[in-house]
Amino acid sequence: MPKLWNETIEAHRSAVRDATLDTTAALVAERGVTGVTMSLIAERTGIGRATLYKYFPDVESILTAWHERQVASHLAQLSATGAGADAPARLAAVLEAYALIQHEHPVHDLAAALHRGEHVAGAEQHLADFLAGLIAEAAAAGEARDDVPPDELARYCLAAATAARALPTKAAVHRLVRTTLAGLHA
Repeated sequence: MPKLWNETIEAHRSAVRDATLDTTAALVAERGVTGVTMSLIAERTGIGRATLYKYFPDVESILTAWHERQVASHLAQLSATGAGADAPARLAAVLEAYALIQHEHPVHDLAAALHRGEHVAGAEQHLADFLAGLIAEAAAAGEARDDVPPDELARYCLAAATAARALPTKAAVHRLVRTTLAGLHA
């Protein structure tokens, strides 16, 4: 097959997959998990049920794929945050962004179920390693403590930032981040 044909087919598959994920998320928000069926997803997406089953075996697999896409998007956002800044400024920007993500996406029953997947464990490790690297750079510059290993401090930061889920306002999130950063100072 010509290269253009393969690219066109792949683009179509990607568009169908994305539309399925977006439609399923919207349906779950509208009806709850138990109110969503493969037939309804196919109808709302505008594809046949047989086509939908070629992409996903069930609603749960669609939700898992949707969540994997969300997690990957958040990781990309965090990786790009503060690019070009020095390590202490970038660390502060990343912690702020992560805490705001936690605040804006509270864990409900569906999220709790989806957060048990392997993709989440891998993403959390990636984020912890990323933060540990920023903390090590800040420590090398004399801007962060060096009496505690960077990987432990990264876990401290992640644990603190998850508290943002329960905070009532963004101002409270900002205070939490400032307090967390104060715990990192040399």
